[in-house]
Amino acid sequence: MAVNLSAPDPAVLASIAGVELGIAQAGVRKANRDDLTVLLLAPTASVAGVFTRNRFCAAPVTVCLEHLAQHTPIRALVINTGNANAGTGDPGMAAARLTCDRMAHELGCAAQAILPFSTGVILEPLPVDRIVAALPAAIANAAPAHWAEAARAIMTTDTIPKAASRSAMIGGHRVAVTGIAKGAGMIRPNMATMLGFMATDAAVPQTLLARWVREIADASFNRITIDGDMSTNDSFMVIASGAGALRISDGASSEAQQLRALMTEVALELAQAIVRDGEGATKFITIQVETAGTPAEAAQVAYAIAHSPLVKTAFFASDPNLGRILAAIGYAGIEDLDVRSVDVWLDSVRVAKGGGRDPDYREEDGQRVMRQAEITIRVALGRGHATTTVWTCDLSHDYVSINADYRS
Repeated sequence: MAVNLSAPDPAVLASIAGVELGIAQAGVRKANRDDLTVLLLAPTASVAGVFTRNRFCAAPVTVCLEHLAQHTPIRALVINTGNANAGTGDPGMAAARLTCDRMAHELGCAAQAILPFSTGVILEPLPVDRIVAALPAAIANAAPAHWAEAARAIMTTDTIPKAASRSAMIGGHRVAVTGIAKGAGMIRPNMATMLGFMATDAAVPQTLLARWVREIADASFNRITIDGDMSTNDSFMVIASGAGALRISDGASSEAQQLRALMTEVALELAQAIVRDGEGATKFITIQVETAGTPAEAAQVAYAIAHSPLVKTAFFASDPNLGRILAAIGYAGIEDLDVRSVDVWLDSVRVAKGGGRDPDYREEDGQRVMRQAEITIRVALGRGHATTTVWTCDLSHDYVSINADYRS
């Protein structure tokens, strides 16, 4: 059950001029399931993305990187669920390229103008013939308002589709940003995480968009974790269709900063939705590390806590076995950490002071906080002025069941 998360209302998801989404049933893994999505882009669109750094990255990740490096204007994205096309060797690369070739043939453009994406089971051959056979139906289904349908079609172990939208007046023009994402497990960010697609109708140069996508990912998708595993297929794409009235040329302008902030809001909502829908999650946990020596040091401590199975299972049980948090801080890898300067809070309840149990801490206070569905762990290291925030979830019995039964 997702933590304080509901399915998006299609009525509040703004259509993006210059972007159409189409959905079809290809039977990639299961019959009678929407499992193929296409995004058709205006010729004016610029596209940028960040991808997994897993050395076993999926074939579509490799093809995307190759096509983006050629600076050919991107005309379409093709996304299948049910099969990751990862660990598939040369046949997998051939399948990803064939998908691009057939989509390009349908649209009358170069194969390099197509970006492929896959998600699902690893180490199984991609049924590419079923995918290419369903491309015409997906294209025929394409419409600007199909964001909610696309959010559902890209799901794997997600229990709820994830979509978010914002609009604002920038530079005298109404600007919209809408995005979708999928992900519920095997989440460990490294430049990006899961599959995420976000679009705006503003015009943004590709070089600037390429910088923004990394900055946006670092403020959102690179601040979440569920189980510490990094997927082979992680991709986060940003599209600026150029079909709206706002045109950005100077990244330092007020208009540019407002647009980037709007896009970051959407990405952050999507990233947190992934954690709220973490496989088997019952708690949404915010981890704030402050007074660290460097931002990297703060992140090091935050992720040590967020990845600890002992911490995560204690939160599932609402058990204030909070020495587990201190242990994670201690093994995070800060060799010269003076534990006498470390304080720890659960929400407003100080648990540890000066590296030991706070004399005023009462077990019933910790248990009261632990019973909540949303909890904040705050850690002060007493080493400097750097801070960071990471979002994670607990680890429940259902997480084991979901992953034990995933292929059945």
